Amino acid sequence: MDKKIGRKITIIGAGAVGSTIAYSLSQRSHASEIVLIDVNTARAMGEALDIAQATSFRDPILIDSGDYSAAKNSDIVIITSGIARKPGQTRLELTKTNVGIIKDIAPQIAKVAPNALYIIVSNPVDILTYVFTKVSGIPEEQIIGTGTILDFSRLKCILAQKLNVAQKNVHSYVFGEHGDTSFIPWSTVRISGVSIDEYISLVKHKHLPIESIDKDEILNYVQKSGGTIIKEKGATFYGIAASVMNLVSMLTSAYDSITCCSTLMHGEYGVDDVCLSCLTIIGPNGVRGKIPVPMTNEEVDKMQHSERVLKEVISQLDL
Repeated sequence: MDKKIGRKITIIGAGAVGSTIAYSLSQRSHASEIVLIDVNTARAMGEALDIAQATSFRDPILIDSGDYSAAKNSDIVIITSGIARKPGQTRLELTKTNVGIIKDIAPQIAKVAPNALYIIVSNPVDILTYVFTKVSGIPEEQIIGTGTILDFSRLKCILAQKLNVAQKNVHSYVFGEHGDTSFIPWSTVRISGVSIDEYISLVKHKHLPIESIDKDEILNYVQKSGGTIIKEKGATFYGIAASVMNLVSMLTSAYDSITCCSTLMHGEYGVDDVCLSCLTIIGPNGVRGKIPVPMTNEEVDKMQHSERVLKEVISQLDL
């Protein structure tokens, strides 16, 4: 019988995103074993060796690579495989190729790690999370797409800069698709418990420095900054790696947490049978449910618009 020691995390895909996630995990205490799997076995082996040699200053951790059998008994599986988005290419244009990749991965990994919690990172993440949910046989409670967690990280970053306040004081989310139909539910944005409009008014009343907020400009930044990064350096990986680390932390904690991630919808906001991001309770037992925070009618319409756009794509897939 295989000896089980600590927590095992497998990462499928050893490209820039997968290897950055693996390195980030290796420097924290979430895992005692990390396995890298990639169709390019030499790349996975090289990344594992490189990362292992960077762990000599921490408590012992096993870093390895292998085929799908090496993922046996994984507690968490992170899927990053797929063709990278090219400059000017939308996430939805990646769909057909990356759906094929996910459909190939799903039965192989589900066979050896049926009890793992799954984090889907590959784009277009909402569609691939839906596809994995439908074809893998893994219970939906064990499947989480990163969804808009990176988007609201970008939102917190730009709002903190505009408002001259620490990011930890900014409580804001991005709902819907991780892509062109995402939206900011401004009615839910709080700066340390105060609505953003009220906060700006209060700070201006104190004659403290603060920038005006152009909400359309902010949404454009959230939606387009990833493309800007890809144009300038070829890929985005630090932001998504930090986002995945945040999810892993929640999944390995003693209690549940609330975040914005992509999971299967069951009628929330009138949206059903599609994976989109809204406030979701997740923890060591996976997805526990959603928090249908009240939104304006306009915001609900935007959520349903995301649903329609994604379902149109899904309808053209061979599932």
